[in-house]
Amino acid sequence: MRVFVTGATGWVGSRVIEELLAAGHQVLGLARSEDKAARLAQTGAQVLRATLDDLATLADAARRSEAVIHTAFNHDFSKFADNARQDQRAIEVLGEALAGTDKPLLVTSGVAMLAPGRVATEADVPMSHPDYPRRSETTAIALAERGIRTATVRLAPSVHGVGDHGFIPILLRLARETGVSAYIGEGSNRWPAVHVSDAGRLYRLALETGVSERAYHAIAEEGVPMRDIARAIGRRLGVPVESRGREHFGWFADFAGADMPAASERTRAALGWQPNGPPLLADIADPRYCED
Repeated sequence: MRVFVTGATGWVGSRVIEELLAAGHQVLGLARSEDKAARLAQTGAQVLRATLDDLATLADAARRSEAVIHTAFNHDFSKFADNARQDQRAIEVLGEALAGTDKPLLVTSGVAMLAPGRVATEADVPMSHPDYPRRSETTAIALAERGIRTATVRLAPSVHGVGDHGFIPILLRLARETGVSAYIGEGSNRWPAVHVSDAGRLYRLALETGVSERAYHAIAEEGVPMRDIARAIGRRLGVPVESRGREHFGWFADFAGADMPAASERTRAALGWQPNGPPLLADIADPRYCED
């Protein structure tokens, strides 16, 4: 099928593109700059030069495609609320363009605020939290309630692999700068994880099986204790591993202390998805992972 993918050159989106092209699908990818467009063109995908603010262009691309996968999101946390509003507008426009058809829209979200302190499942419904302005999944649910075939892929907070530039690299940089690999309290809070190749394959399988679920969990490891993550970073860098207060982590404290385990049994059963990428701690130990 012909698939329109936003975030086509991003960490997850680029893997989605690889999966789709390898499976014989035609891909139209969104790229916001010349260098990203050139890189995308080399994969064999068609290129659409635009941004998430070019709403009419997004709508036209969606109408001309048989499916849409939305992975784009600006992760500049200094303007997170603005980026969340941009994301919400884009999802609304993409969904509206597909209204009256049976074309599917896959939206991207996460599990961070889904069920703090317990194992989240695909059956959990996200709540609108005043301290967390991102509305990706709640917007997708509103579209689905209007009869638009929409579902959400919930990513683990660590989508890891060689070249990772997400949350674990933030902890690595902090450990290098401070000379200690730290965790909060006893470090028993858990982070789910998935290898980026497994995440990319999940999007393709969800599309090819008809987007039959309301939510999919891209979760390979249900919950890796933060203390174990800190120890792996300590071994990697040769620095001590210690419990530190929230002030040690600065703006990242809420993430570093979050307990957000998540399961993926329903997703695996629905898609036949079996993660086979290396686990998180093995990736952290890999000398190629997050090279400076």
